[in-house]
This record gives sequence, C-alpha cells and structure tokens, in this order.
Amino acid sequence: MSVTNKDVHYVANLARLQLTEEEAESLKGDMNKILGYIDTLNELDTSDVEPLEHVMEITASTFRKDVAKEPLSHDDALKNAPDADSDYFRVPRVIE
Repeated sequence: MSVTNKDVHYVANLARLQLTEEEAESLKGDMNKILGYIDTLNELDTSDVEPLEHVMEITASTFRKDVAKEPLSHDDALKNAPDADSDYFRVPRVIE
C-alpha cells in the first residue's frame, strides 16, 4: 500500500491541519516509511506469542503505599511559596 498526496491531505483535513505541498510531500514519505515498517512486522510469525499487557514483566508496584499521614501545617505549606500573604498562595491574575 502506498500513500498518495490525496491521502495525506485527507488525513490533514481530519486533523484540521493546513499543509503546503512541500509539507505534504514530506509527510507522504514519512507515512510510506511507517507503512513499510508495519509490513515488515506483519511478516513475522506471531502465532505462538501470547498477547502481552506490558512489554516487560512488572514484578513490583512502582506506586508508593497509600498510607495516611499527618497533613502539612499551614505555615509549612506556605514556607516555599514564591509569593504568599498570611493565609494564601499569591499568583498572577489570569482573568481580566
């Protein structure tokens, strides 16, 4: 299967992208390389391969234990704030 300029412009339209002809030509080459790689992968015999949930076997959880701890005090929470008044973090105004 080969990607044409028409295919590239169709996909670009779906993604709401406006491409120049040079960009479309470059993407056509990239998309053809990707499809060529997929064709190479499709040549492999995977009939004896079990479906994987992860590429590597995960033996230990990477998440910390969910243990209740004492919350930060108000002063500790504000200690490293770049700008704070007595009770709150002060941030730049973003709504006018």
